[in-house]
Parts: sequence; C-alpha cells; structure tokens
Amino acid sequence: MTENKELSKKKKIFIGKVISNKMDKTAVIEIQRTIVHPQYQKVVKRFTRLKAHDQDNQCKIGDQVKIIETRPLSKEKNWKVIDIISSAPQKAKGAEAGE
Repeated sequence: MTENKELSKKKKIFIGKVISNKMDKTAVIEIQRTIVHPQYQKVVKRFTRLKAHDQDNQCKIGDQVKIIETRPLSKEKNWKVIDIISSAPQKAKGAEAGE
C-alpha cells in the first residue's frame, strides 16, 4: 500500500526548448514528441507548449531545460525549471549585419 502512494507522488519531468522568456519569472517551453500516425503509419512530430516558473529569469531563448511538475502557481503555470541543460548558441555581432 505504501508503495502505491510513493508511485502516485512521483512527478513528471520533461526536457524541452525555451521559445519565449518575455514574461517575468516565466518561460514558455516547447516539448517535442514523436508518434506514429494511426492511418498512414508515418512518424510525425508533435509539439506541446508549457509555461514554467523561472525564479531567477535565467532562461534564454533556445536553451535546453529540464522542467518538473509542481503545484499550480497560476492559471496556466504548473511546471518549474530545475536545470538548464545547454545554453543557446550565441550569435556573432558581425553575422547580424549580413556580412
């Protein structure tokens, strides 16, 4: 009986990419998953966007982050950023000018 309670308390963990960080202490994370289409049997990518709590506003657009399920923090925010796995590649200033 106690094992069932421990399993039910286990929280979901996902890895995704930051696609927006314009809100204060919030980042929008895009999770990619692949499924097999039921009729055509083709592998298709599906995306889910989740809002996650970013306490220190550390996430940048393009970062790979790990998020964990948590209690509701607002109407749409039920996830928390626990780790930045890899940072987004930095663009060179000369590359923006179109050289």
